Amino acid sequence: MTNHLKSCGLPATRQPGGKSFHLFVEARYDKFYWMHLAVSTEASLERVDAFLRDIWLECCGHLSGFTIDGASYVSDALEMGDKGMAAKLGRVLRTGMRFRYEYDYGSTTELSLKVVGIRDRGKGKATVELLARNDDPALACQRCGIHPATQICTDCLDKGNGWLCESCAEAHECGLEMCLPAVNSPRAGVCGYTG
Repeated sequence: MTNHLKSCGLPATRQPGGKSFHLFVEARYDKFYWMHLAVSTEASLERVDAFLRDIWLECCGHLSGFTIDGASYVSDALEMGDKGMAAKLGRVLRTGMRFRYEYDYGSTTELSLKVVGIRDRGKGKATVELLARNDDPALACQRCGIHPATQICTDCLDKGNGWLCESCAEAHECGLEMCLPAVNSPRAGVCGYTG
């Protein structure tokens, strides 16, 4: 997908809207969750944070932060004593750079990001555009092994057997109240995330 997006439909001349970074984002520990983004070089880290929260992460208003070249940019800089997220991407990122993002410093979801390149087009200042994303993982129920998993037991997830189909979730010893929906996000089954 990365190679396809590098060559797919890139204009020979610059288009209105300015340049954008091509970012590859993936869950640090669940590699089947990934996406490609085009983000204006004029966008702030705060805008990228808002996009990641909207599409993959937001459950309870937790703190979040980027680590770029050893510097921390956090969502509540006053509370944490670090830099805020007002920094523009064009000032802190460069092609080939890898950096990290964390959402929720208790039940943390970690993302790895890479600047794949610069695109000579964008949709406007401060925009984030989804270019491509993984398909919803088709995981089988870990109890029956037959039906697709639609629920995740939050109590059993850490033990490696929390993915359940509807029938097995209803009969599960922890109770249906311990389950969250299986959604296309690295945050699935964590905290109160429902998609």
